[in-house]
Amino acid sequence: MPALEFPDLLTKFRRLLDECRRLYVSSGELCLHEHPDLVPQCEHGFVALMDDLHRALLVKVFVTICEADRRWSKNERSLAEELIVHLWGRSLEEDQLKQAVQDMSARAMSLKWYALVRPFDQIAPLRDRVGELETIVTRLAHLVARVDGPLAKSEMACVKMIQDELQIHLRPIPIDEPDQHEVAFEARVEAVKEMIRDQDTLPDTHGPEADDVAAESALADRSRHSSPEEQLEEALDDLERLIGLENIKHEVRTLTNFLKVQSHRERAGLPATDVSLHMVFGGNPGTGKTTVARILGRVFGAMGVLQKGHLVETDRSGLVAGYAGQTSLKANQKIDESLDGVMFIDEAYSLVSSQSEDTFGHEAVQALLKRMEDDRERLVIILAGYPAEMQTLLGSNPGLSSRFSRKLEFLDYSALELARIFGRMCDKNHYTLRPLTRAKVMLGLDHLHQHRDHHFGNGRTARNLFEHCIRRMANRIAEIADLSVEQLTTLEPEDIEFTNVPPDVFENLETHESIRFHMSCPECQHGKDVPLKYLGRSVRCPKCRHEFASDWAELLVSDGD
Repeated sequence: MPALEFPDLLTKFRRLLDECRRLYVSSGELCLHEHPDLVPQCEHGFVALMDDLHRALLVKVFVTICEADRRWSKNERSLAEELIVHLWGRSLEEDQLKQAVQDMSARAMSLKWYALVRPFDQIAPLRDRVGELETIVTRLAHLVARVDGPLAKSEMACVKMIQDELQIHLRPIPIDEPDQHEVAFEARVEAVKEMIRDQDTLPDTHGPEADDVAAESALADRSRHSSPEEQLEEALDDLERLIGLENIKHEVRTLTNFLKVQSHRERAGLPATDVSLHMVFGGNPGTGKTTVARILGRVFGAMGVLQKGHLVETDRSGLVAGYAGQTSLKANQKIDESLDGVMFIDEAYSLVSSQSEDTFGHEAVQALLKRMEDDRERLVIILAGYPAEMQTLLGSNPGLSSRFSRKLEFLDYSALELARIFGRMCDKNHYTLRPLTRAKVMLGLDHLHQHRDHHFGNGRTARNLFEHCIRRMANRIAEIADLSVEQLTTLEPEDIEFTNVPPDVFENLETHESIRFHMSCPECQHGKDVPLKYLGRSVRCPKCRHEFASDWAELLVSDGD
Protein backbone atom coordinates (compact mmCIF):
# COMPACT_ATOMS: atom_id res chain seq x y z
CA MET A 1 0.00 0.00 0.00
CA PRO A 2 1.45 3.43 -0.90
CA ALA A 3 2.86 5.28 2.09
CA LEU A 4 0.47 8.22 1.72
CA GLU A 5 -2.68 6.13 1.55
CA PHE A 6 -2.84 4.75 5.09
CA PRO A 7 -3.02 8.17 6.85
CA ASP A 8 -5.91 9.02 4.55
CA LEU A 9 -7.66 5.77 5.45
CA LEU A 10 -7.01 6.44 9.14
CA THR A 11 -8.73 9.82 8.84
CA LYS A 12 -11.70 8.21 7.08
CA PHE A 13 -11.82 5.52 9.79
CA ARG A 14 -12.06 8.15 12.54
CA ARG A 15 -14.80 9.94 10.60
CA LEU A 16 -16.83 6.74 10.21
CA LEU A 17 -16.55 5.99 13.93
CA ASP A 18 -17.86 9.47 14.73
CA GLU A 19 -20.66 9.17 12.16
CA CYS A 20 -21.78 5.88 13.71
CA ARG A 21 -21.89 7.43 17.17
CA ARG A 22 -23.83 10.46 15.94
CA LEU A 23 -26.35 8.23 14.18
CA TYR A 24 -27.05 6.09 17.25
CA VAL A 25 -26.98 8.89 19.82
CA SER A 26 -29.13 11.27 17.75
CA SER A 27 -31.57 8.42 17.10
CA GLY A 28 -31.84 7.77 20.83
CA GLU A 29 -32.40 11.46 21.51
CA LEU A 30 -35.01 11.67 18.76
CA CYS A 31 -36.97 8.84 20.36
CA LEU A 32 -36.53 10.18 23.87
CA HIS A 33 -37.63 13.73 23.13
CA GLU A 34 -40.15 13.29 20.31
CA HIS A 35 -41.42 9.72 20.74
CA PRO A 36 -41.30 9.07 24.50
CA ASP A 37 -44.18 6.63 24.17
CA LEU A 38 -41.86 4.27 22.25
CA VAL A 39 -39.07 4.38 24.83
CA PRO A 40 -39.47 2.20 27.94
CA GLN A 41 -37.66 3.16 31.10
CA CYS A 42 -34.16 1.73 31.42
CA GLU A 43 -31.66 2.00 34.23
CA HIS A 44 -28.95 4.03 32.52
CA GLY A 45 -31.14 5.89 30.02
CA PHE A 46 -32.13 5.11 26.45
CA VAL A 47 -29.55 7.44 24.90
CA ALA A 48 -26.79 5.74 26.88
CA LEU A 49 -28.10 2.38 25.67
CA MET A 50 -27.94 3.55 22.04
CA ASP A 51 -24.41 4.78 22.65
CA ASP A 52 -23.51 1.31 23.96
CA LEU A 53 -25.08 -0.33 20.92
CA HIS A 54 -23.01 1.79 18.55
CA ARG A 55 -19.85 0.78 20.42
CA ALA A 56 -20.76 -2.88 20.23
CA LEU A 57 -21.57 -2.63 16.53
CA LEU A 58 -18.19 -1.06 15.78
CA VAL A 59 -16.41 -3.83 17.68
CA LYS A 60 -18.43 -6.51 15.90
CA VAL A 61 -17.70 -5.15 12.41
CA PHE A 62 -14.02 -4.51 13.12
CA VAL A 63 -13.27 -7.90 14.66
CA THR A 64 -15.30 -9.83 12.09
CA ILE A 65 -13.22 -8.38 9.23
CA CYS A 66 -9.86 -8.61 11.01
CA GLU A 67 -10.42 -12.24 11.97
CA ALA A 68 -11.28 -13.19 8.37
CA ASP A 69 -7.69 -13.87 7.33
CA ARG A 70 -6.67 -15.27 10.74
CA ARG A 71 -4.08 -12.56 11.36
CA TRP A 72 -3.88 -8.93 12.47
CA SER A 73 -1.63 -6.75 10.32
CA LYS A 74 0.29 -3.71 11.52
CA ASN A 75 -2.24 -1.39 9.89
CA GLU A 76 -5.14 -3.26 11.48
CA ARG A 77 -3.52 -2.83 14.90
CA SER A 78 -3.24 0.90 14.19
CA LEU A 79 -6.95 0.97 13.47
CA ALA A 80 -7.52 -0.97 16.69
CA GLU A 81 -5.72 1.79 18.60
CA GLU A 82 -8.03 4.38 17.04
CA LEU A 83 -11.07 2.25 17.81
CA ILE A 84 -10.10 1.95 21.48
CA VAL A 85 -9.56 5.71 21.70
CA HIS A 86 -13.08 6.10 20.32
CA LEU A 87 -14.52 3.54 22.75
CA TRP A 88 -12.62 4.48 25.90
CA GLY A 89 -11.49 8.05 25.29
CA ARG A 90 -7.81 7.24 25.79
CA SER A 91 -4.97 5.31 24.19
CA LEU A 92 -3.45 2.13 25.64
CA GLU A 93 0.08 0.88 26.08
CA GLU A 94 1.24 -1.99 23.90
CA ASP A 95 0.49 -4.73 26.45
CA GLN A 96 -2.89 -3.20 27.31
CA LEU A 97 -3.71 -2.85 23.62
CA LYS A 98 -2.93 -6.50 22.98
CA GLN A 99 -5.17 -7.59 25.86
CA ALA A 100 -7.94 -5.23 24.76
CA VAL A 101 -7.80 -6.63 21.22
CA GLN A 102 -8.05 -10.17 22.56
CA ASP A 103 -11.01 -9.22 24.75
CA MET A 104 -12.76 -7.52 21.84
CA SER A 105 -12.25 -10.59 19.66
CA ALA A 106 -13.71 -12.92 22.25
CA ARG A 107 -16.73 -10.76 23.04
CA ALA A 108 -17.55 -9.78 19.47
CA MET A 109 -18.18 -13.37 18.49
CA SER A 110 -20.92 -13.68 21.12
CA LEU A 111 -22.83 -10.63 19.87
CA LYS A 112 -25.81 -11.11 17.60
CA TRP A 113 -26.11 -8.73 14.66
CA TYR A 114 -29.79 -8.18 15.24
CA ALA A 115 -29.27 -7.11 18.86
CA LEU A 116 -27.02 -4.29 17.60
CA VAL A 117 -29.35 -2.88 14.94
CA ARG A 118 -32.73 -3.81 16.42
CA PRO A 119 -33.82 -0.23 17.29
CA PHE A 120 -33.77 0.67 13.60
CA ASP A 121 -36.15 -2.21 12.87
CA GLN A 122 -38.46 -2.16 15.89
CA ILE A 123 -38.84 1.60 16.48
CA ALA A 124 -40.82 2.97 13.54
CA PRO A 125 -39.40 6.55 13.49
CA LEU A 126 -35.86 5.15 13.10
CA ARG A 127 -36.65 3.14 9.97
CA ASP A 128 -35.96 6.26 7.92
CA ARG A 129 -32.34 5.98 9.05
CA VAL A 130 -31.75 2.43 7.88
CA GLY A 131 -30.04 3.60 4.69
CA GLU A 132 -27.63 5.77 6.66
CA LEU A 133 -26.84 2.88 9.00
CA GLU A 134 -26.17 0.50 6.10
CA THR A 135 -23.93 3.07 4.43
CA ILE A 136 -21.79 3.58 7.54
CA VAL A 137 -21.42 -0.15 8.23
CA THR A 138 -20.65 -1.03 4.60
CA ARG A 139 -17.99 1.66 4.31
CA LEU A 140 -16.47 0.70 7.63
CA ALA A 141 -16.28 -2.97 6.64
CA HIS A 142 -14.69 -2.14 3.27
CA LEU A 143 -12.18 0.24 4.85
CA VAL A 144 -11.03 -2.27 7.48
CA ALA A 145 -10.85 -5.01 4.86
CA ARG A 146 -8.62 -3.04 2.51
CA VAL A 147 -6.42 -1.31 5.09
CA ASP A 148 -3.62 -3.85 4.55
CA GLY A 149 -3.94 -4.10 0.76
CA PRO A 150 -6.21 -5.80 -1.78
CA LEU A 151 -9.09 -7.80 -0.33
CA ALA A 152 -8.53 -11.47 0.25
CA LYS A 153 -11.36 -13.85 -0.66
CA SER A 154 -12.08 -14.44 3.01
CA GLU A 155 -12.37 -10.71 3.64
CA MET A 156 -14.68 -10.31 0.63
CA ALA A 157 -16.87 -13.06 2.04
CA CYS A 158 -17.03 -11.32 5.43
CA VAL A 159 -18.00 -7.99 3.89
CA LYS A 160 -20.76 -9.70 1.91
CA MET A 161 -21.90 -11.58 5.03
CA ILE A 162 -22.21 -8.31 6.99
CA GLN A 163 -24.24 -6.75 4.18
CA ASP A 164 -26.52 -9.79 4.08
CA GLU A 165 -27.01 -9.68 7.85
CA LEU A 166 -28.14 -6.05 7.68
CA GLN A 167 -30.49 -6.75 4.81
CA ILE A 168 -32.08 -9.70 6.58
CA HIS A 169 -32.54 -8.02 9.94
CA LEU A 170 -33.59 -4.57 8.81
CA ARG A 171 -36.51 -5.98 6.78
CA PRO A 172 -36.34 -4.06 3.51
CA ILE A 173 -39.70 -3.00 2.08
CA PRO A 174 -40.17 -3.62 -1.68
CA ILE A 175 -40.29 -0.44 -3.72
CA ASP A 176 -43.75 1.16 -3.76
CA GLU A 177 -45.35 -1.58 -1.67
CA PRO A 178 -48.23 -0.12 0.39
CA ASP A 179 -46.97 0.86 3.82
CA GLN A 180 -48.39 -1.34 6.53
CA HIS A 181 -48.05 -1.57 10.29
CA GLU A 182 -45.90 -4.67 10.52
CA VAL A 183 -45.85 -4.81 14.28
CA ALA A 184 -48.62 -3.76 16.66
CA PHE A 185 -47.79 -1.00 19.09
CA GLU A 186 -47.65 -3.28 22.11
CA ALA A 187 -45.38 -5.69 20.26
CA ARG A 188 -42.99 -2.87 19.35
CA VAL A 189 -42.72 -1.73 22.94
CA GLU A 190 -42.14 -5.30 24.13
CA ALA A 191 -39.39 -5.71 21.54
CA VAL A 192 -37.63 -2.58 22.81
CA LYS A 193 -37.85 -3.93 26.37
CA GLU A 194 -36.24 -7.14 25.13
CA MET A 195 -33.51 -5.05 23.53
CA ILE A 196 -32.84 -3.41 26.89
CA ARG A 197 -32.65 -6.83 28.55
CA ASP A 198 -30.08 -7.78 25.90
CA GLN A 199 -27.86 -4.98 27.17
CA ASP A 200 -26.32 -7.47 29.57
CA THR A 201 -24.75 -9.25 26.57
CA LEU A 202 -22.97 -6.14 25.28
CA PRO A 203 -19.20 -5.88 25.71
CA ASP A 204 -17.93 -3.70 28.52
CA THR A 205 -16.63 -0.95 26.25
CA HIS A 206 -16.84 1.70 28.94
CA GLY A 207 -13.40 2.92 29.88
CA PRO A 208 -12.33 5.39 32.55
CA GLU A 209 -13.84 8.32 30.64
CA ALA A 210 -17.18 6.73 29.79
CA ASP A 211 -19.04 9.32 31.83
CA ASP A 212 -17.61 12.05 29.61
CA VAL A 213 -18.93 10.23 26.56
CA ALA A 214 -22.39 9.97 28.11
CA ALA A 215 -22.33 13.68 28.90
CA GLU A 216 -21.35 14.41 25.30
CA SER A 217 -24.46 12.57 24.10
CA ALA A 218 -26.67 15.27 25.60
CA LEU A 219 -25.82 17.57 22.67
CA ALA A 220 -29.22 17.04 21.01
CA ASP A 221 -31.16 18.71 23.79
CA ARG A 222 -30.51 22.08 22.22
CA SER A 223 -33.63 23.65 23.60
CA ARG A 224 -31.99 24.03 27.01
CA HIS A 225 -29.33 26.30 25.49
CA SER A 226 -31.32 28.44 23.06
CA SER A 227 -33.98 31.09 23.48
CA PRO A 228 -37.61 30.51 22.47
CA GLU A 229 -37.06 32.87 19.54
CA GLU A 230 -34.10 30.80 18.33
CA GLN A 231 -36.06 27.56 18.77
CA LEU A 232 -38.93 28.99 16.70
CA GLU A 233 -36.59 30.18 13.97
CA GLU A 234 -34.87 26.81 13.87
CA ALA A 235 -38.19 24.94 13.59
CA LEU A 236 -39.41 27.19 10.77
CA ASP A 237 -36.06 26.84 8.99
CA ASP A 238 -36.41 23.06 9.16
CA LEU A 239 -39.87 23.40 7.64
CA GLU A 240 -38.56 25.53 4.79
CA ARG A 241 -35.84 22.99 4.03
CA LEU A 242 -38.41 20.29 3.37
CA ILE A 243 -38.81 19.48 -0.31
CA GLY A 244 -42.16 20.51 -1.80
CA LEU A 245 -45.15 21.06 0.53
CA GLU A 246 -45.46 24.72 -0.48
CA ASN A 247 -49.13 24.92 0.51
CA ILE A 248 -48.35 23.40 3.92
CA LYS A 249 -45.47 25.82 4.50
CA HIS A 250 -47.80 28.71 3.70
CA GLU A 251 -50.43 27.42 6.17
CA VAL A 252 -47.86 26.99 8.96
CA ARG A 253 -46.37 30.44 8.37
CA THR A 254 -49.86 31.96 8.41
CA LEU A 255 -50.73 30.16 11.66
CA THR A 256 -47.43 31.21 13.23
CA ASN A 257 -48.02 34.86 12.31
CA PHE A 258 -51.55 34.67 13.73
CA LEU A 259 -50.26 33.28 17.03
CA LYS A 260 -47.60 36.01 17.19
CA VAL A 261 -50.24 38.69 16.77
CA GLN A 262 -52.41 37.08 19.46
CA SER A 263 -49.43 37.08 21.81
CA HIS A 264 -48.84 40.80 21.18
CA ARG A 265 -52.53 41.53 21.77
CA GLU A 266 -52.48 39.71 25.11
CA ARG A 267 -49.39 41.64 26.23
CA ALA A 268 -51.18 44.86 25.27
CA GLY A 269 -54.16 43.89 27.41
CA LEU A 270 -56.42 43.27 24.43
CA PRO A 271 -58.75 40.26 24.23
CA ALA A 272 -57.33 37.30 22.32
CA THR A 273 -59.30 35.43 19.71
CA ASP A 274 -60.14 31.90 20.80
CA VAL A 275 -58.88 29.54 18.11
CA SER A 276 -58.75 25.77 17.89
CA LEU A 277 -55.34 24.33 17.00
CA HIS A 278 -56.60 20.78 16.48
CA MET A 279 -56.04 19.78 12.87
CA VAL A 280 -56.74 17.22 10.20
CA PHE A 281 -53.86 16.19 7.93
CA GLY A 282 -55.28 14.65 4.77
CA GLY A 283 -52.89 12.95 2.38
CA ASN A 284 -51.53 9.72 1.02
CA PRO A 285 -48.72 7.84 2.80
CA GLY A 286 -45.24 9.35 2.71
CA THR A 287 -46.30 12.96 2.08
CA GLY A 288 -44.59 14.38 5.18
CA LYS A 289 -47.52 14.47 7.61
CA THR A 290 -45.58 13.15 10.62
CA THR A 291 -42.58 15.36 9.89
CA VAL A 292 -44.74 18.48 9.73
CA ALA A 293 -46.58 17.46 12.92
CA ARG A 294 -43.25 17.17 14.71
CA ILE A 295 -42.20 20.63 13.51
CA LEU A 296 -45.56 22.09 14.56
CA GLY A 297 -45.02 20.71 18.05
CA ARG A 298 -41.68 22.52 18.18
CA VAL A 299 -43.32 25.72 16.92
CA PHE A 300 -46.05 25.55 19.58
CA GLY A 301 -43.47 24.78 22.26
CA ALA A 302 -41.21 27.68 21.25
CA MET A 303 -44.15 30.10 21.21
CA GLY A 304 -45.40 29.00 24.62
CA VAL A 305 -48.66 27.65 23.26
CA LEU A 306 -47.64 24.26 24.64
CA GLN A 307 -45.30 23.75 27.56
CA LYS A 308 -43.27 20.95 25.93
CA GLY A 309 -44.29 20.62 22.31
CA HIS A 310 -43.30 16.95 22.08
CA LEU A 311 -45.00 14.61 19.63
CA VAL A 312 -46.74 11.37 20.62
CA GLU A 313 -47.62 9.13 17.67
CA THR A 314 -50.37 6.55 17.92
CA ASP A 315 -53.13 4.84 15.95
CA ARG A 316 -56.24 2.78 16.67
CA SER A 317 -54.21 0.04 18.39
CA GLY A 318 -52.82 2.60 20.84
CA LEU A 319 -56.26 3.92 21.80
CA VAL A 320 -58.77 1.09 21.46
CA ALA A 321 -58.78 -1.95 23.73
CA GLY A 322 -60.22 -5.33 22.91
CA TYR A 323 -62.35 -5.66 26.02
CA ALA A 324 -65.41 -3.79 27.21
CA GLY A 325 -64.64 -0.94 29.60
CA GLN A 326 -60.90 -0.87 28.80
CA THR A 327 -60.85 1.52 25.84
CA SER A 328 -61.50 4.66 27.87
CA LEU A 329 -58.65 3.79 30.24
CA LYS A 330 -56.27 3.03 27.39
CA ALA A 331 -57.16 6.20 25.46
CA ASN A 332 -56.79 8.40 28.53
CA GLN A 333 -53.37 6.93 29.30
CA LYS A 334 -52.22 7.83 25.79
CA ILE A 335 -53.68 11.32 26.13
CA ASP A 336 -51.86 11.75 29.45
CA GLU A 337 -48.58 11.02 27.63
CA SER A 338 -49.45 13.74 25.12
CA LEU A 339 -50.31 16.52 27.56
CA ASP A 340 -48.39 19.74 26.89
CA GLY A 341 -47.59 18.40 23.43
CA VAL A 342 -49.07 17.14 20.17
CA MET A 343 -50.93 13.87 19.81
CA PHE A 344 -50.66 12.55 16.24
CA ILE A 345 -53.22 9.85 15.38
CA ASP A 346 -52.26 8.11 12.14
CA GLU A 347 -54.92 6.38 10.04
CA ALA A 348 -57.43 8.09 12.31
CA TYR A 349 -60.33 7.02 10.08
CA SER A 350 -59.86 3.48 11.45
CA LEU A 351 -60.96 4.69 14.89
CA VAL A 352 -64.60 4.30 13.90
CA SER A 353 -65.62 1.40 11.74
CA SER A 354 -68.13 1.98 8.99
CA GLN A 355 -70.32 -0.42 10.92
CA SER A 356 -72.24 1.26 13.72
CA GLU A 357 -71.60 -1.55 16.19
CA ASP A 358 -67.97 -0.50 16.65
CA THR A 359 -68.60 0.50 20.25
CA PHE A 360 -64.89 0.41 21.17
CA GLY A 361 -63.97 2.93 18.47
CA HIS A 362 -66.81 5.26 19.44
CA GLU A 363 -65.70 5.02 23.07
CA ALA A 364 -62.20 6.14 22.08
CA VAL A 365 -63.62 9.09 20.12
CA GLN A 366 -65.73 10.17 23.10
CA ALA A 367 -62.66 10.03 25.35
CA LEU A 368 -60.78 12.23 22.87
CA LEU A 369 -63.60 14.76 22.67
CA LYS A 370 -63.90 15.02 26.46
CA ARG A 371 -60.17 15.51 27.00
CA MET A 372 -59.97 18.06 24.16
CA GLU A 373 -62.40 20.15 26.20
CA ASP A 374 -60.97 19.43 29.66
CA ASP A 375 -57.33 19.95 28.59
CA ARG A 376 -57.80 22.47 25.79
CA GLU A 377 -54.85 24.56 27.04
CA ARG A 378 -52.49 21.59 27.19
CA LEU A 379 -53.22 19.47 24.16
CA VAL A 380 -53.21 19.67 20.37
CA ILE A 381 -54.57 16.68 18.47
CA ILE A 382 -53.81 15.98 14.81
CA LEU A 383 -55.85 13.40 12.94
CA ALA A 384 -54.13 12.03 9.83
CA GLY A 385 -55.06 9.72 6.99
CA TYR A 386 -56.35 9.39 3.44
CA PRO A 387 -58.39 12.51 2.49
CA ALA A 388 -61.66 10.79 1.56
CA GLU A 389 -61.63 8.49 4.57
CA MET A 390 -60.87 11.41 6.89
CA GLN A 391 -63.85 13.30 5.54
CA THR A 392 -66.04 10.28 6.28
CA LEU A 393 -64.69 10.15 9.85
CA LEU A 394 -65.48 13.82 10.49
CA GLY A 395 -68.97 13.33 9.11
CA SER A 396 -69.61 10.43 11.48
CA ASN A 397 -69.56 12.62 14.59
CA PRO A 398 -70.66 16.29 14.88
CA GLY A 399 -68.24 16.78 17.77
CA LEU A 400 -65.30 15.86 15.57
CA SER A 401 -66.28 18.08 12.67
CA SER A 402 -66.77 21.12 14.93
CA ARG A 403 -63.49 20.71 16.81
CA PHE A 404 -61.30 19.89 13.78
CA SER A 405 -62.04 22.85 11.55
CA ARG A 406 -58.44 23.36 10.41
CA LYS A 407 -57.64 21.00 7.52
CA LEU A 408 -54.27 20.73 5.75
CA GLU A 409 -54.01 18.87 2.44
CA PHE A 410 -50.77 17.03 1.80
CA LEU A 411 -50.44 16.60 -1.95
CA ASP A 412 -48.54 13.79 -3.64
CA TYR A 413 -44.94 14.67 -4.47
CA SER A 414 -44.14 15.26 -8.14
CA ALA A 415 -41.57 13.04 -9.86
CA LEU A 416 -39.06 15.91 -9.68
CA GLU A 417 -39.63 16.36 -5.94
CA LEU A 418 -39.20 12.61 -5.39
CA ALA A 419 -35.90 12.75 -7.29
CA ARG A 420 -34.75 15.61 -5.08
CA ILE A 421 -35.67 13.62 -1.96
CA PHE A 422 -33.64 10.69 -3.33
CA GLY A 423 -30.77 13.06 -4.14
CA ARG A 424 -30.78 14.53 -0.66
CA MET A 425 -30.40 11.02 0.81
CA CYS A 426 -27.46 10.41 -1.52
CA ASP A 427 -25.83 13.70 -0.52
CA LYS A 428 -26.32 13.00 3.18
CA ASN A 429 -24.63 9.63 2.83
CA HIS A 430 -21.86 10.88 0.52
CA TYR A 431 -22.93 9.07 -2.65
CA THR A 432 -22.41 10.62 -6.07
CA LEU A 433 -24.52 10.03 -9.17
CA ARG A 434 -23.52 10.06 -12.81
CA PRO A 435 -25.84 11.90 -15.27
CA LEU A 436 -27.02 8.55 -16.68
CA THR A 437 -27.85 7.36 -13.15
CA ARG A 438 -29.83 10.52 -12.46
CA ALA A 439 -31.74 10.11 -15.72
CA LYS A 440 -32.66 6.51 -14.83
CA VAL A 441 -33.91 7.63 -11.42
CA MET A 442 -36.05 10.32 -13.08
CA LEU A 443 -37.48 7.93 -15.68
CA GLY A 444 -38.44 5.33 -13.08
CA LEU A 445 -39.94 7.81 -10.64
CA ASP A 446 -41.87 9.53 -13.42
CA HIS A 447 -43.42 6.20 -14.45
CA LEU A 448 -44.38 5.35 -10.85
CA HIS A 449 -45.84 8.82 -10.38
CA GLN A 450 -47.92 8.64 -13.57
CA HIS A 451 -49.35 5.25 -12.62
CA ARG A 452 -49.81 5.92 -8.89
CA ASP A 453 -52.89 5.08 -6.86
CA HIS A 454 -53.82 5.93 -3.27
CA HIS A 455 -51.26 3.38 -2.05
CA PHE A 456 -48.41 5.31 -3.70
CA GLY A 457 -45.56 5.61 -1.21
CA ASN A 458 -44.44 9.17 -2.11
CA GLY A 459 -41.38 9.98 0.03
CA ARG A 460 -41.20 6.36 1.17
CA THR A 461 -40.85 5.34 -2.47
CA ALA A 462 -37.74 7.53 -2.75
CA ARG A 463 -36.36 6.19 0.52
CA ASN A 464 -37.00 2.56 -0.43
CA LEU A 465 -35.35 3.14 -3.80
CA PHE A 466 -32.27 4.58 -2.09
CA GLU A 467 -31.96 1.70 0.37
CA HIS A 468 -32.48 -0.83 -2.43
CA CYS A 469 -29.87 0.73 -4.71
CA ILE A 470 -27.12 0.92 -2.08
CA ARG A 471 -27.63 -2.79 -1.41
CA ARG A 472 -27.32 -3.50 -5.14
CA MET A 473 -24.20 -1.36 -5.25
CA ALA A 474 -22.73 -3.28 -2.31
CA ASN A 475 -23.35 -6.58 -4.08
CA ARG A 476 -21.83 -5.21 -7.29
CA ILE A 477 -18.55 -4.09 -5.72
CA ALA A 478 -18.20 -6.79 -3.04
CA GLU A 479 -15.94 -8.96 -5.21
CA ILE A 480 -13.61 -6.12 -6.29
CA ALA A 481 -10.27 -6.72 -4.63
CA ASP A 482 -8.85 -3.19 -4.53
CA LEU A 483 -11.73 -0.76 -4.14
CA SER A 484 -11.17 2.94 -4.71
CA VAL A 485 -12.99 5.71 -2.85
CA GLU A 486 -14.78 6.54 -6.11
CA GLN A 487 -16.10 2.98 -6.40
CA LEU A 488 -17.33 3.12 -2.80
CA THR A 489 -19.22 6.36 -3.36
CA THR A 490 -20.52 6.28 -6.96
CA LEU A 491 -23.95 4.88 -7.80
CA GLU A 492 -24.06 3.49 -11.33
CA PRO A 493 -27.18 3.02 -13.50
CA GLU A 494 -27.14 -0.74 -12.84
CA ASP A 495 -27.53 -0.02 -9.11
CA ILE A 496 -30.91 1.61 -9.79
CA GLU A 497 -33.69 -0.97 -9.99
CA PHE A 498 -37.44 -0.36 -10.14
CA THR A 499 -39.26 -3.66 -9.65
CA ASN A 500 -42.60 -2.24 -10.77
CA VAL A 501 -41.43 -0.35 -13.86
CA PRO A 502 -41.45 -2.08 -17.30
CA PRO A 503 -37.97 -2.41 -18.90
CA ASP A 504 -39.05 -0.53 -22.03
CA VAL A 505 -39.28 2.66 -19.94
CA PHE A 506 -35.49 2.72 -19.97
CA GLU A 507 -34.92 1.55 -23.55
CA ASN A 508 -33.67 4.95 -24.78
CA LEU A 509 -31.40 5.49 -21.79
CA GLU A 510 -28.16 4.29 -23.34
CA THR A 511 -28.63 6.17 -26.62
CA HIS A 512 -30.18 9.21 -24.89
CA GLU A 513 -32.76 9.43 -27.67
CA SER A 514 -35.80 11.61 -26.92
CA ILE A 515 -34.75 12.14 -23.29
CA ARG A 516 -34.59 15.82 -22.43
CA PHE A 517 -35.02 17.84 -19.26
CA HIS A 518 -36.25 21.31 -18.48
CA MET A 519 -34.05 23.34 -16.12
CA SER A 520 -35.00 26.64 -14.49
CA CYS A 521 -32.54 29.18 -13.13
CA PRO A 522 -33.17 29.65 -9.38
CA GLU A 523 -32.19 33.31 -9.71
CA CYS A 524 -34.30 34.58 -12.65
CA GLN A 525 -36.52 31.52 -13.35
CA HIS A 526 -35.39 31.43 -16.99
CA GLY A 527 -35.99 27.93 -18.36
CA LYS A 528 -34.11 25.87 -20.90
CA ASP A 529 -34.47 22.35 -22.33
CA VAL A 530 -31.25 20.32 -22.10
CA PRO A 531 -30.04 16.74 -22.73
CA LEU A 532 -29.31 14.44 -19.81
CA LYS A 533 -25.54 15.06 -19.89
CA TYR A 534 -26.16 18.30 -18.00
CA LEU A 535 -27.73 16.58 -15.00
CA GLY A 536 -25.56 16.93 -11.91
CA ARG A 537 -23.31 19.54 -13.47
CA SER A 538 -22.69 23.16 -12.68
CA VAL A 539 -24.29 25.33 -15.37
CA ARG A 540 -24.62 29.05 -16.10
CA CYS A 541 -27.94 30.69 -16.92
CA PRO A 542 -27.76 32.15 -20.46
CA LYS A 543 -29.97 35.07 -19.38
CA CYS A 544 -28.66 36.32 -16.01
CA ARG A 545 -25.31 34.43 -16.01
CA HIS A 546 -26.06 32.97 -12.56
CA GLU A 547 -24.16 29.72 -11.96
CA PHE A 548 -26.00 26.88 -10.22
CA ALA A 549 -25.91 23.10 -9.74
CA SER A 550 -28.38 21.35 -12.03
CA ASP A 551 -28.74 18.24 -9.86
CA TRP A 552 -32.27 17.43 -11.05
CA ALA A 553 -34.62 18.75 -13.70
CA GLU A 554 -38.14 18.15 -14.98
CA LEU A 555 -38.42 15.21 -17.36
CA LEU A 556 -39.93 16.30 -20.68
CA VAL A 557 -40.27 13.04 -22.59
CA SER A 558 -41.18 9.85 -20.73
CA ASP A 559 -42.67 6.43 -21.38
CA GLY A 560 -46.18 7.82 -21.34
CA ASP A 561 -45.65 10.12 -24.36
